[in-house]
Amino acid sequence: MSRHTLSVLVENKPGVLTRVAGLFARRAFNIHSLAVGPTEHEEISRITVVVDVEEHPLEQVTKQLNKLIHVIKIVELDPETSVQRELLLVKVRADAASRASVLEVVSLFRANVVDVVPDSVVIEATGTAAKLGALLAALEPYGVREIVQSGTLAVGRGARSITDRALDRVARTA
Repeated sequence: MSRHTLSVLVENKPGVLTRVAGLFARRAFNIHSLAVGPTEHEEISRITVVVDVEEHPLEQVTKQLNKLIHVIKIVELDPETSVQRELLLVKVRADAASRASVLEVVSLFRANVVDVVPDSVVIEATGTAAKLGALLAALEPYGVREIVQSGTLAVGRGARSITDRALDRVARTA
């Protein structure tokens, strides 16, 4: 199996996310990552789905997604032709003895400290899954207390936008 990133433009309507995620569940595909949010147009939302699946079944799912009434457009984003990032918040033990070392690791990974209390710090980092994994490995000796990680966010490189012409379809169905 290989990992695929899909960017799905949908009408901003209640229940659309449930129908999209349900389609993957019915096919017994494990969703590795799921991120949903608004776009530059308030009537359109973008769902970024990262799924482990073979090429042929992915094509079938894409065709079924296109049949859903509120799905506007689906694009598979290749890692070489897109920018893909995740957000990580991690709480690490950092008492007086270890704080300088923790802050050095934070600096090496170009992360940010967003909260400090006497016995821990909360670190914010963005990057690829590999970079965030390396950061977690470097922080592990100090004591990782809590991790919160977003799903993958991705956008294609270049001037084109997947929302080009998408508003025309939304206007026609309204």
